[in-house]
Amino acid sequence: MARQLWLLRHAEAEPHGSREDSARRLTERGEQQARAAGIAIARLGVQFDAVLYSPKVRAAQTAELAAESWDESQREVMREYPPLTGGFDASQALDVLSGLGAEARVLLIGHEPDLSMVVGALAGGRVDLKKGGLAALRLDGPGAELAVLMRPRELALVAGVPVGRD
Repeated sequence: MARQLWLLRHAEAEPHGSREDSARRLTERGEQQARAAGIAIARLGVQFDAVLYSPKVRAAQTAELAAESWDESQREVMREYPPLTGGFDASQALDVLSGLGAEARVLLIGHEPDLSMVVGALAGGRVDLKKGGLAALRLDGPGAELAVLMRPRELALVAGVPVGRD
């Protein structure tokens, strides 16, 4: 098995300008999206060696709400990771994985355009990671393969919960 890098974009948040950017909170719909993502990840049976999230409120809330449906061992590997605040790139993502085993699985919860750019840089091509969306890369050798790309709607289907349109 190869290393895996999972990326979850924060769910729908209050509009820009509603408060300081770092303090913007999830909307009610965003809270539903975050919970659905967590349930879907649990149903997929993925276990992470690390779950790192941006300190911005909307990303931290996404992490907290997603983790509600995870077992204790997954909540224990969660931590705030300031580099995810903004300007996070593929080399930083690889650095996160480098300290872990050859079969490590890491979940990063952050922001755009950073997460889509990480996917594009590692797997090639262009990806549009929606708010509350999930991507997974399988890293084997020098490159990466995009293994999963789901919008909130698809995560809700896996989770078996209604979330509405995205």
